[in-house]
Amino acid sequence: MRRRDFIAAIGSTAVLPVVAHAQHVERLRRVALFLPATIDDAHFQLRITAFHEGLQQAGWTIGRTVRIDTHWATANASAIRKHAAKLVAQAPDVIVAFGAATVRVLLAATRTIPIAFCGVGDPVGAGLVESLARPGGNATGLMAFEYGASGRWLELLKEIAPRLARAAVLQNPGTPSMPQFRVIQAAAPSLGVDVVPINVGDDSEIERAVAAFARAPNGGLIATTGEAWAARYQRLIVMMAARHKLPAVYFDRSFVAAGGLISYGPDFIDQFRQAADCVDRILKGEKAAELPVQAPTKYETAINLKTAEALGLTVPPKLLARADDVIR
Repeated sequence: MRRRDFIAAIGSTAVLPVVAHAQHVERLRRVALFLPATIDDAHFQLRITAFHEGLQQAGWTIGRTVRIDTHWATANASAIRKHAAKLVAQAPDVIVAFGAATVRVLLAATRTIPIAFCGVGDPVGAGLVESLARPGGNATGLMAFEYGASGRWLELLKEIAPRLARAAVLQNPGTPSMPQFRVIQAAAPSLGVDVVPINVGDDSEIERAVAAFARAPNGGLIATTGEAWAARYQRLIVMMAARHKLPAVYFDRSFVAAGGLISYGPDFIDQFRQAADCVDRILKGEKAAELPVQAPTKYETAINLKTAEALGLTVPPKLLARADDVIR
């Protein structure tokens, strides 16, 4: 199948006739994927495929027992709000969304349609759920990163850049990752690194903040988890790190593919497969309010050797051997 035909196929699933079996007419359930990306995003295409596979493994037949519509909302805040209003008006049975900013817009539009989310850094801190164990509203799903694992970013940064003495934690001011920052802060003394949170909300703020931080030596960057904000500014953050010769660690391998140094984070393809299980349970009658938010079960490390060379860094053999993906 040609790539453009593949994209069209998963961009919107055609409605097939409902099949009647004797006296029973099977109800076609409707699931909407609401994504802060564009249709040509290869990473999200793979995630959508995993979601389809997960539903099929749960016993659903796409086009016969379930219809899946994919809404590409882009990473632009106004576009996300516009698409969310249209989507909610269509009243699907379940909405699958990625990132706290995206979910927050949906929750402002509906408190009745169940929402299964992926890639949310701090669901409680972002106000999306009452607690991880009992969400309490119409949203639940998978958090982007288990809080306690956040210190791993700083450990990896120190391992690949031994002279590191300072680290800036880049955060979205709309959804600051305070639990994650506290874990990073707790790990810092044993590694001999000073850490500081930097809230940056647009292009100019990112450029100014990174440039100011880079004036002192032996610094590095940490880009915290899975928000539409980070995806929107991915190229800029990677470019600024390269411009100022700052080693940087990211939450997703897509940053490394874009030229970033190293990443450690959840396998988002696996998360979308798990989201299918969440949707399956909701479609079968369970309430989002009672389904606990899940932590990732699979993490992966990616390293860009070209970027390491450009920064004058030698990747330790042990770290290289542990990597799940190496760009040479």
